[in-house]
Amino acid sequence: MAEMLTLEKFEEASEIVKKVTSETKLIYSDFLSAQTGNKVYLKPENMQLTGAYKLRGAYYKISTLSEEEREKGLITASAGNHAQGVAYAAKKYGVHASIVMPTTTPLMKVNRTKSYGAEVILKGDVYDEACEYAYQLADEKGYTFIHPFDDLAVATGQGTIAMEIFKELPLVDIILVPIGGGGLATGVSTLAKLLNPKIHVIGVEPAGANCMQESLKAGGVVTLPGVNTIADGTAVKTPGKNIFPYIQKNIDEIITVPDEELVVAFLDIVENHKMIVENSGLLTVAALRHLEVKNKRIAAILSGGNMDIITMSSVVQQGLIFRDRIFTVSVLLPDKPGELTKVSEVIASHSGNVIKLEHNQFVSINRNAAVELRITMETFGTEHKKQIMQALQERGYQPRQVRTII
Repeated sequence: MAEMLTLEKFEEASEIVKKVTSETKLIYSDFLSAQTGNKVYLKPENMQLTGAYKLRGAYYKISTLSEEEREKGLITASAGNHAQGVAYAAKKYGVHASIVMPTTTPLMKVNRTKSYGAEVILKGDVYDEACEYAYQLADEKGYTFIHPFDDLAVATGQGTIAMEIFKELPLVDIILVPIGGGGLATGVSTLAKLLNPKIHVIGVEPAGANCMQESLKAGGVVTLPGVNTIADGTAVKTPGKNIFPYIQKNIDEIITVPDEELVVAFLDIVENHKMIVENSGLLTVAALRHLEVKNKRIAAILSGGNMDIITMSSVVQQGLIFRDRIFTVSVLLPDKPGELTKVSEVIASHSGNVIKLEHNQFVSINRNAAVELRITMETFGTEHKKQIMQALQERGYQPRQVRTII
């Protein structure tokens, strides 16, 4: 594949992937622009038919295979998005595809992959374990392996995103791209540098799965001892060896984002753009607040939107807690009639909305002296929370914020 990642191949791939991709035009974000002091544009790959950019690389890779290679059947390993891309592309070519997915893959991604006609095999706790088993099956059954990221043809297909960004925003200054194994970042950064050597391309990784950052520090591919992140699409322990030289050459810096910031980013995108973006796709949104630049034209790639309802519910709840839209306070009260009413009046007079009460009579051996009341309530945010806490303090209570569990 030495001929891949050239301008000619990127142009070829751009024409080929149009057969299966949706047009994902840049969205200017007034909210994120105002928050960061830059001109922020979102590249909504979450709006692709399969819910993610992965269809580009999978379809282009399969287009480069011989008829014999395709007829052997295809196999890959994926946490979900590449799985759907390969499954859909295989269906278009009328060939069989087997997909090995980690057992932790969200049910929605599993079911969507099956819906495209692929055989799904659940194996391993993380992508790396699923990949090892997929290679084993490829050897045993003669399948053609389609690697999700460590393949130059796949990376070329992913890089078509950069072609589209430049067509819409020729003077883009910075591109933010998520990094898991590195295929997307390789394609996007390589083409971006071919089109404009002065452009700044920043890779964004979850703090709990920063395999590319550690590899760049070491000067070679390294394997993390483990990964721990809610960004399942980028939960990779070992980045691609074939693509690593391109990352070294074309990625200008790496930003890592803690999971807590992804939760807040989810709410920002839902509330301000009415879009569902999965945690890995939100890496670039969270990274915007880490940039120390102003008045730059920034394109942030939203790599996917495949999030199951249970995960979504959890993220929304945690996001409300992180934003102080929901919080829990503990106060000690004398165990006598009317005390609960007094506390409720303080909260109500400051427009707090109580959603849960817990009354513990056994916090002290002297119930007459004190019982604990834990109040979980909705507020408008941090300042509103502080007002309610101050009001409780002024009424003689000693409010103490405790961990909120909904």
